[in-house]
Amino acid sequence: MDQLTSLPVIDLSALDREALHRAARDVGFFQLVGHGITPAEQARLLGAARAFFALPEADRYAIDNLNSPHFRGYTRIGNERTQGRRDWRDQIDISNELPARVPGPGEPPYWWLEGPNQWPNALPALREVSLEWMDRLSAVAHRLLRELLASIGGPEDFYDDAFSGNPRNHLKLVRYPGRAPEGDDQGVGVHKDYGFLTLLLTDEVPGLEVESPENEDALRSGSDKGDGGRRAGGFIKVPHLPGAFVVNLGELLEVATNGYLKATNHRVVSPPGARERYSAPFFYNPRLDAHIAPLPFPGASDAAGVTEDPGNPLFAEFGWNELKGWIRAHPEVVKKHHPELTIG
Repeated sequence: MDQLTSLPVIDLSALDREALHRAARDVGFFQLVGHGITPAEQARLLGAARAFFALPEADRYAIDNLNSPHFRGYTRIGNERTQGRRDWRDQIDISNELPARVPGPGEPPYWWLEGPNQWPNALPALREVSLEWMDRLSAVAHRLLRELLASIGGPEDFYDDAFSGNPRNHLKLVRYPGRAPEGDDQGVGVHKDYGFLTLLLTDEVPGLEVESPENEDALRSGSDKGDGGRRAGGFIKVPHLPGAFVVNLGELLEVATNGYLKATNHRVVSPPGARERYSAPFFYNPRLDAHIAPLPFPGASDAAGVTEDPGNPLFAEFGWNELKGWIRAHPEVVKKHHPELTIG
């Protein structure tokens, strides 16, 4: 493969399934246009995000996620972690608006993830804007997932049941407030998303970087051992494409396709100085109790197999993957509400 220097661009309104197939198989990331979400809708969401982060600290702290056993609400700068290191950003986490669920005897603890959101009293419009956005992007992601499955020769409706009922959709509104005082540039550390699809909206400030396929090949072959195994192909800096969503595949699609489609490492480098960056990742995921059966498709038997990482076990039942991520990212919430919870 030639050195990759930019992400493929996929037009959902005039879809080339072969191009989608190549982008998903070879890169795991692409820019999505032709999705039907208008610039006005995008501006409305980012405007709501800026308005939230402009609120006085007291209004933001009133919905601190430490208040929520369901991991909802505001996370202060530096209080979320990736690979054990703090991420220099603050955010609000929003998911399906559901009654609080407390797991009963014998029920999996991942049911703690269902419950109500926390909303700022000082910005009542945030609720309507955010929940409407989640509905709109769910429809886009549903179509995109069906097209993706069909593009590799699988039944396009194969996972429809897994997304029935209350799928675990999740929206983050994120602010990167510039570089940390001591110069650490980790906005978000290197990671993979653990679900199905992520659709990311950003402002014009750069920062997202995607691991190149050449680097992934080197890691698998063991040909590059230095610098934490991340020198070979390096990372691709993702430029802002107005109106586009940056889409990436999660680890469950890797499991579902026996490694034919791979989740790809990515990170966010903090903007320099005190320049702020705003983004809104939307995670399109199945029900917590959905079991992700292997996708039947022509290349399944020849696929490379799922990446084995003892430090990051993957589970066919989606809720365990989701719970694993929240436990690792928010240890203070776990300490306060769920000290009994551990996961591999």
